[in-house]
Formats: sequence, C-alpha cells, structure tokens
Amino acid sequence: MTNATESLDKRTIDVIKATVPVLQEHGEKITKQFYRLMLANHPELNNIFNQTNQQKGAQSKALANTIYAAAANIEHLEEIVPHIKQIAHKHTSINIKAEQYPIVGKYLLLAIKEVLGDTANEEILKAWEMAYNVIAEMFITIETEIYEQTQQKIGGWVGYRDFTVIKKVVESEVITSFYLKPTDGLPIPKYRPGQYITIKAQIEDEPFDHLRQYSLSTATNAEFYRISVKREPGNAYPKGIVSNFLHTTIHEGSILPISAPAGDFTLDSECQTPLVLISGGVGFTPLMSMLETVIEKQPHRQVIFIHAARSAKHHAMKDRVKNLTKEYANITNYVVYGNDHDDCDKHGHIDYEWLHRVIPTTNASFYVCGPNGFMQTILRILRKMEVKDGAIHYETFGPSADISA
Repeated sequence: MTNATESLDKRTIDVIKATVPVLQEHGEKITKQFYRLMLANHPELNNIFNQTNQQKGAQSKALANTIYAAAANIEHLEEIVPHIKQIAHKHTSINIKAEQYPIVGKYLLLAIKEVLGDTANEEILKAWEMAYNVIAEMFITIETEIYEQTQQKIGGWVGYRDFTVIKKVVESEVITSFYLKPTDGLPIPKYRPGQYITIKAQIEDEPFDHLRQYSLSTATNAEFYRISVKREPGNAYPKGIVSNFLHTTIHEGSILPISAPAGDFTLDSECQTPLVLISGGVGFTPLMSMLETVIEKQPHRQVIFIHAARSAKHHAMKDRVKNLTKEYANITNYVVYGNDHDDCDKHGHIDYEWLHRVIPTTNASFYVCGPNGFMQTILRILRKMEVKDGAIHYETFGPSADISA
C-alpha cells in the first residue's frame, strides 16, 4: 500500500492536486451525475445501491467525500487506507466485484467532463483516469483479501446464503429483533463484536433488490445471528422500505438471504482499560454485542454503558441491560431520555457537564454509535474532555460520512 502512487508521475500528481478546489466546489454535483449516468446504462446495479440513500443524496455525498480525500492525499494514499478498509468491508458485505470498478471509472470520468465542461481538458481527464485506476486497485486488493479471509473461516461464505427467522421479538415501540439460523443447517462463522450483516430484501412489486446492513446485536455464538431493526416510518424522506418489510412481512419461518459478517468497527478484546459504550437510538445494537462479549471474555473489565433514547417506549433491551448491571458488579448503566416524563438518569441530551461527571476516567476506550448528529455532539464532548483520538471509536449509519467536525 505504501507504494500505491509509484505508477503516477509528478505531472499527474500535480494535476490531481490542482483539481482539489474544483472537487470541493462541484464534488456532489459530479457524483450525482455519475450515479444518473451509470444507473441509466447499467440498471442491474440498482440491485446494489441503496435507493433511499440515492433520494436523500447521501450516497453521492459519501462518494464525493471519498474522492476528495483521495485527491487531497494523492501523494500519500497510504494515509487513507483505514478509510478504504472501512468502505471495503461495506463493499464485500454487498458483494461488490472487481469487474464493476471499470464501470464506475468510466461513468465517473464522463460525469466530471459533463459537469466541468471545457475546464476538464484531456490532461485532467487522463490524470484522473490514472489516479482512479490506482485507487480502484487498492480497493480490489483489500476486498480480495477480505473475501478470502471470510471464505476460509469455518462456516464462511461469499455472496448470499439463506437464513430462516427462528424468532421475532418486539424490543420497543419501534425496534424488533430477528433471530436468524442457516436454512442449510451448516455451521456459521464467528464474528467480532460490532460487525454487521447485509439483508437482501426481495420485496413484492419492487423492481430491484434492496440491500441493508444491520449490526449483529448479540455476542457471537454457534447457533444463530441476531439483528435488531428500527422501523423507519418516513417523514421528510420516504419510509424505510426494508425496515417496514421486515417488521410487517417477515415472520418466524420466513427466509432471508444474508451476507457473511463484515465491518471494522469492532471491540478490541485484548485491551484492559475501562470500556465506555455510548449509544443513541438503534445505535445500541453493535454496543450490545460488545457488552455481552466483555461479560463472557473479560468479566472483570470495568464497563460504563450510556444509552440515549427518545423515551422509555423507544428504549430497546433496557431490562436486559438492567439485569446485567445487577448481575455483574463491573457494569454501570446510565439512561438518558429526551422527554421529561420517564424515569431515567438524565432528561434531555447528553452534555459535557453530565458526561464529565459520570465518567470517572478518560483513560478508557470509548465506542460511540448512533445518528450522525448525536455522534458529532459526543465526539465534541469527548475531545473537550481531552480524550485521545486513538481511544475513540465510532460507526456511522448508512454511507460513510465525515462527522468529525
């Protein structure tokens, strides 16, 4: 990876660097045009790309952020390898193939040309073609490694495998858990706490498949996977077509194709420092997997679990966490509700003064998951508390987004 840019000459690198301000100004417009062109000419790719994120513009914004990061670091692409690995896990989870990268490159260059017009001369387009090929090769290399590692695990598979819903449990007013067991009866691979699977939803009267990634919400075991899904009713944006499909149409005995566990937002089980888990809404799902894993593998590690929800009715698995807190002296649990009526440790929102008071030490490992706005707030608070960046781990919902500001 450290030699990724060796094939790019100095002039090509200079041209790419010179286009960074243009990408800052036109990045999202370019990527929106890219998706329009590509999906019009390759409609089969609608089976892969999230249609809701397309409508929201989240997909194009995420792609623009990635392109900008690559351009800004073109001389030192090794610096964005962690970001590439995170995206590569999402790509393998939805079965992205190496042969699809030239398609992306073709329509990205066409979009650049259409949006920038004469500004994108032959030299600029050639430079971007060369740079894209280098970046694509980085993705392909990392994704090939992930596929191979997944395939080599006991019970591992690549692509989609049918699982049967063996149990469906209502956890709150908006969240339901689905317990999934392989239909073929064969083993399933272990996973790291914090990882997710992809559901392929094949919905009646829908022209394309819908793929959605859901965190595994329990510690790894040899029998089943569990996901806990929030039903998205839809207000400003279209309702969550997959979450509503799962809540209303999928029942015990239903079969769902899923991908093998993936993701790099995972608990470091070797670390012995205190563990602080902070979740908002359905962001508790990967942190529940972490909590249950710590209980099993690190029973003496100190854990603080802080969860924020709109109300008690929206708080999933609160009794499970409450019982674990009673059973294990090393676990402390705090609950924050947005309303003023339900019993909890704090009403309103998590703020600096309260978090600083309930966390006894910043010499800890912090894992944060929830809506982007929630995580932006928590990251600002943790940095104000002078928590080192290396001790903060977080996962965003949907397409990768920059929430660090």
